[in-house]
Order: sequence, then structure tokens, then C-alpha cells
Amino acid sequence: MIPFLLRRLWQSLVLLAIVSMIGFAILYLAPGGPMSQFAQSAQMSQEDLDRIARQLGLDRPLPVQYWDWLLRMLSGDWGRSFRDNSPVWSVIGSHLRATFELMAVSTLIAIALGCWIGILGAIRRYSIFDMVATVGAMVALSIPTFWFGLIAIYLFSVQLGWLPAGNRQTIGDGSFLDVAHHLIAPALVLALVETAIWARFMRSAMLDVIGQDYIRTARAKGLPEQAVLRGHAMRNALLPLITLAGLQFPTLLGGALVTETVFTWPGMGRLFLDSVEYRDYPVVMGILMFSAVMVLLGSLLADMLYAVADPRIRMG
Repeated sequence: MIPFLLRRLWQSLVLLAIVSMIGFAILYLAPGGPMSQFAQSAQMSQEDLDRIARQLGLDRPLPVQYWDWLLRMLSGDWGRSFRDNSPVWSVIGSHLRATFELMAVSTLIAIALGCWIGILGAIRRYSIFDMVATVGAMVALSIPTFWFGLIAIYLFSVQLGWLPAGNRQTIGDGSFLDVAHHLIAPALVLALVETAIWARFMRSAMLDVIGQDYIRTARAKGLPEQAVLRGHAMRNALLPLITLAGLQFPTLLGGALVTETVFTWPGMGRLFLDSVEYRDYPVVMGILMFSAVMVLLGSLLADMLYAVADPRIRMG
């Protein structure tokens, strides 16, 4: 087990280094560059721009800038925002809670609803419910998330007035019920695509398990159908979904970026878009690296759980 974990950890570190190099190069070689926001000011002379570039270290070669950034990040200094000179980590930290709230609630909804739909669809294969669920999953996976968000705002906020159209809380309130009220619409929209994915995977896993010999043997012994499904089929069908749980983090982050923008939810997705628009590259790189670390941790955790559940994995 230990050699397996060390090998996966080393692979994750190498991948993280590659992601950092590619991300840093793309950001700093993009048209405009980090100095474009300062250059737009009519009060800025060329001498002022040169002085700011020296202060920010932008006048040095790109490999030198990357090496300096990497050393500072490894020491815990993620740099400072170009926008307000605040530490990058504090800027990201102020938006983490909102994003984790949205992702946690949407994940719970997606797993509970998706697994139920997938199991029921597998048990009632080719029934009306199964066909409707299959078509619904394909529609949810085909239509952009922002479209569902706009429809939810128009229907539940504009027409019915049941839910707020955006933001995380009402100004001057911020109670648990108020935040939960604002969370309903974006969480449901973000969970929609995830529910479709979980439903399709769960259905396929259940169909694969139901056709196994030990399921037929359990039925032949006279076990009740509920005992066969719960004690044998469902337990083994959930095993392949361990990997899916760990690998869903990138999809959640991508969906959260769109959902937070549509609902003006003050999370990391909204912060990422604002930082890109302002060309606040230290914050963008901080979000990129934080997201990469979380994705790799999710993948590593999935591998560990799978290795515990199936000893053949750690022997490979």
C-alpha cells in the first residue's frame, strides 16, 4: 500500500509542476499582459510603467519570474493582488466558503438523486421511467449550465417570485435561513448535470452487477429481492463510483464558475472571472494552483479508496 501511495504522490507532484509551468506561461504571454491595466490610465507615463514593472518583477525574463514565483509559493507566499495589493491567499480564502457551500449542497443532491434514479432505472430496465430518465439525462448533459441558470431565474425569481435572483444573502440579514434560501437555485442548477452523470454511471454499474452469477445464485437460494439488491447488487455497484466521486471535482469547479457568474454568487468561480478580466494574474495563478491541488487530492483519495476496496489495484 505504501509504495502505491508514494508512486501516486510522485506522479501528482510532477503533474502539478507541469500545470504550474503551462499556466504561468499562458497567463504572462497572453495579449495585453499584466501591465495593460496600468497602461490604460492616462495619468501613467512610461517612466511610471517601467517603475511599476520593476516593483512587480515583470521586467525580468519569464523563466526567472516563474522560478521566483515558485519559490515564494512553496514558502507560503502566494504573492499580492494587482488590484488592491492584498495577499492572494486572503483574497482566495474570502471566497472559499461560498464555493464550498455551493459545491457541497449540489454534490449531496446529485449523489442522492442520481443514485436513486440510476438504481431504479436499472431495476426497471426499458420501462417508461427508465426511458424518461435516459432522455432527461441526455438533455441535462447537452444543454449549457448557464441556460438552466437563466431559465431558473426567469421562472422562480421573475415569474413566481419564490427564490432570489442572485447573491449569497440579503443585505443586512445573512442568517442561516436567508443564505439557504439564496442557495437553493444555484445548487439545483449545478446539481442538474451532476445528477445526470451519477444516474447514468449508477445505472450502468447496477446492470453490470445484476447480470453476475452470484446475483443469480442469491436469487436461487430464495433470498428476497430487496435483500439481493441491497445486500449484494448495490454494495458492489457502488465500487466503480468511488473513482467517479474523486474525478467529479473538475466538473464541479467548471460548473461552479458558470453558476456563480449567472447567480452572482461570491465564490471562487466569480473571483476567477473578475481576476481574468482585470488581468490580476497572481490571483488567477493562485486559483489555478489551488484548484489543481484539490483535483489531484480528489483523484489521489479516489485511488486510495479504490485500492482499499480492491487489493488488485495496489498490486499493479
